[in-house]
Amino acid sequence: MSHHDVVVLGGGYAGLPAALRLARQVRDDEVSVTLVTAFPDFVERPRLHQVAAGQRIRAVPVADYLDGTAVRPVIGAATAIDPAARTVTVGRDGTRRFIHYDTLVYALGSNVDLAAVPGAARHAYGLVGTDAAAEVRTRLTALAGRTGRVAVCGGGMTGIEIAAEVAESQPGLDVVLVSGSAPGGWLSGRAQRHLARTFAALGVTVRTGRRVREVEHGALVLDQGDRVGFDLCLWAGGFRVPELARAGGLAVNDEGRALVDGTLRSVSHPDVYVIGDAAAVPGSWGAQLAMGCRTGGFTAPAAADAIAARLTGREAAPFHYRYFHECISLGRRHGLVQFLDADGSPKDRILTGRAAIAYKNATLNGAKLFFRHPGPVTARRRRVTASAAPARRLS
Repeated sequence: MSHHDVVVLGGGYAGLPAALRLARQVRDDEVSVTLVTAFPDFVERPRLHQVAAGQRIRAVPVADYLDGTAVRPVIGAATAIDPAARTVTVGRDGTRRFIHYDTLVYALGSNVDLAAVPGAARHAYGLVGTDAAAEVRTRLTALAGRTGRVAVCGGGMTGIEIAAEVAESQPGLDVVLVSGSAPGGWLSGRAQRHLARTFAALGVTVRTGRRVREVEHGALVLDQGDRVGFDLCLWAGGFRVPELARAGGLAVNDEGRALVDGTLRSVSHPDVYVIGDAAAVPGSWGAQLAMGCRTGGFTAPAAADAIAARLTGREAAPFHYRYFHECISLGRRHGLVQFLDADGSPKDRILTGRAAIAYKNATLNGAKLFFRHPGPVTARRRRVTASAAPARRLS
């Protein structure tokens, strides 16, 4: 029987545990699992605002999580997919290589959309990775000790967290959050009132009802022509997914998220599974899950189990999910946990203060513990069935 090559693109909250969990369920003499990641260290995205504010976050090399497993790491950025040839192109240090797959797991996630508004990419900073967060930290350090204004664009979780973190760590700076709608407007009334009180205590000025039309050097131009000056602009005005899925011919929605069935399999390419933010996962919650590690990470074990089942001649179980909570840090002394109904609507129940910070830390640390023990608890390495043999490779 031919060897079956599984390639996982993306070493984040979805891709890394998917690769580890799948490798525990198949024989490595029959199935190879390769993890392609652009970063040698695992990027803890929910903590990037802490890095930007000057806090030290322990970096864990991806190799540490893979040590002792059959998963083979490839460090490099995926730049193209060729579904006809079943190859992905990976670039690193000016060179590129082609990696063949029989099954592909696409887990490239999403990132801050700096292309949404003219000038944002040139004059604003987005927390798109550890290097960007470190650059923001350098800029904030340079501003410390003198009068300056930091403008944060976006009233979602990223904007809320970075505004609070900067205001707490640099109390001498003027922090203004600009948002088209009320920050945290999806939260319960009780949570929104707590957020408003915390912002007031931290000295964060909130300007709502205005959208940023353009970012110029040193100023935001709002939709009615008024301007907000800044010494540093932090952009958190929405997220977008990479274009590789669309460019590779996978069926995607208007946002570029790949369309998948109930087992997270591409509706257009049955040898491709899409997980995390890059997937438009349908269910009782609607046409797609909200973006974020709180949802994307849950798709990883489902996809790994579905692939293992199909390779070993069993029926793949459908993906199930329910919303639980949203964990929002508001600096190091304040936090907010919004508990959710199964469909994602907010309950009136919240957790605040240091207890909320502890709750969020436990949640994030639990994710890293899951990487160490991805399950299944009673993992069994089954043999690949003849029906799962890869199709003839195209030349």
